[in-house]
Amino acid sequence: MVDTRTDKESIIKTDNVSIFYGAFQAVRNVFLDIPKNNVVAFIGPSGCGKSTLLRCYNRLNDLIPSAKVQGQITYNGTNLYDPRIDPVEVRRRIGMVFQQPNPFPKSIYDNVAFGLKISGFQGNIDERVEKSLRKAALWDEVKDKLQASGLSLSGGQQQRLCIARTIAVEPEVILMDEPCSALDPISTVQIENLIHELKEKFTIVIVTHNMQQAARVSDKTAFFNAGADDGGSRFGYLVEYDDTRTIFGSPKQEKTQEYISGRFG
Repeated sequence: MVDTRTDKESIIKTDNVSIFYGAFQAVRNVFLDIPKNNVVAFIGPSGCGKSTLLRCYNRLNDLIPSAKVQGQITYNGTNLYDPRIDPVEVRRRIGMVFQQPNPFPKSIYDNVAFGLKISGFQGNIDERVEKSLRKAALWDEVKDKLQASGLSLSGGQQQRLCIARTIAVEPEVILMDEPCSALDPISTVQIENLIHELKEKFTIVIVTHNMQQAARVSDKTAFFNAGADDGGSRFGYLVEYDDTRTIFGSPKQEKTQEYISGRFG
C-alpha cells in the first residue's frame, strides 16, 4: 500500500480506495491526489485497474450493478459517493472522453449543444458552441458545415468533437480513457497538443498504454500493476506516483523501472 497524497492543492483525493465487481477485487488500497490544472497520466499493463479507477471519478461505475467502491473519493472536499450527491451533476463537473470517438448521430452543432440544452443553459448557445469548438481546435475545420453530421468527420476530428462536447458544459475535470488509441499519428499529435492547451483551464486525467505519450503530455504519472494475494486472486494496485520526470527518469520502485524499460507489460 503506497500513500501518495500531496500537500499541493488537489481537486480530487483518492483515500484508501478499493473497487469490487461482486466478489472480485479489481483495485486495492489506492491513495492518490489529483492536483488542480495538472495532467495526470495513469500507466500500467492491461488489467491493473487504471480505467476502473478513472470511471469511479465521475461515477460511471454506478452503471454496473455489481460495482462497489470502498474508501473515499472527494472532489473539492465533497465525498463523491455521499448518498445525497447526484451522479448526473458529478458527470457534468467531471467529464469523460472515451477510447473510441462517440459522436451522437446529430449535426456537429447539435453534438456540442446537446449538453447545454439538457442542462437548461440560459446563455447564448451559438457562442458557447463556437467557443468550445475553438478550444477543441476544430472550429476552422467545421465552421462552414456545422449542420453536417458529426459522423461525417474523420476519426481525429470526431474525437476533438467529443472533447468540444465535453468542455461545452464547462466541467472542471476531464477524464480521458485512452483517447488516442484508435487514431492515426497525426490526429494523436493534435490531441496531445490540445491536452497541453486545455490544462490551463481544466484538470485532466488520462489513461494511456503509450508511455511516450504519458511522458509528453503529463505533469504527474501514476504507475499501476497487477498483483495476486495468497489465494491467487488478482487485483490492481498503485506502485508509484510522482512527477512525470521522476517516474521516467529515476523511479523509486524497481517494478516501475522494469515497466518503463520494457522488461514486462
